[in-house]
Amino acid sequence: MTATDEILSAQNPRFKALKKLAESAQARREAGMTLLDGEHLLDALLCSGGRPRQLLVADTELPAGIAGRCEDVPLLRLAPALLAALSPVKTPTGLMALVDIPVPAHPPRPHFCVMLEQIQDPGNLGAMLRSAAAAGVDTVLLSPGCADVWSPKVLRGGMGAHFVLRLEEGADLADWARRLPGQVVATVPDSEHSLYDVDLHGPVAFAVGNEGAGLSAGMQAAASLRVRIPMPGRMESLNAAAALAVCLFERVRQTRTDQPVLLA
Repeated sequence: MTATDEILSAQNPRFKALKKLAESAQARREAGMTLLDGEHLLDALLCSGGRPRQLLVADTELPAGIAGRCEDVPLLRLAPALLAALSPVKTPTGLMALVDIPVPAHPPRPHFCVMLEQIQDPGNLGAMLRSAAAAGVDTVLLSPGCADVWSPKVLRGGMGAHFVLRLEEGADLADWARRLPGQVVATVPDSEHSLYDVDLHGPVAFAVGNEGAGLSAGMQAAASLRVRIPMPGRMESLNAAAALAVCLFERVRQTRTDQPVLLA
């Protein structure tokens, strides 16, 4: 594969459009596109059946694992400093991709769901999506006020989770709570019920609130069950991403089908 075009100046209109996609949630929404950084995210997209619109490189040499799978994808070479200006990391990989933001499909009803209310830190949001994908969650509902789920930083933190989850932004969580099957479990610090004492079999949705304020009163009221995570140590709370991971993998523990191997 050889480069089909080249950008060497920051004044190039195409570079300016790419820079807007890297920096602006509104630009991403209007264009319906975002940028992926690095071979890992591009591989996750390809494995999900997706295709990039364009590959952005600082060199014409593509990784072997990508080149053979993207022979028909246009290649755009940028000066290394320009590609670095688009990257969300301090040490750019030299490979980015322009991709369409997937339109979420509408399955009949989620079976294992995460409901996120006003999660504003991109690093937290990316970590939450990564944990959700690892635990087997099928749907993540994000309220208005959450960080842009398709921002380069959240994509980087999700490590490919975006392409195995159904993601719905701007969701009315209280309305969803009334319609979802099974339990809607809210994590709150003052509940009388321990996470480890409740039955998490069947359809479950975990609701997690803002990093500072927690879940709103409205979402707590909409939940069918409120639980706390026991913390015997000298801390009052967990990071929101860590709290969600604890909840998700407690359900994995309760519902796992593999049997432990007992060593003599």
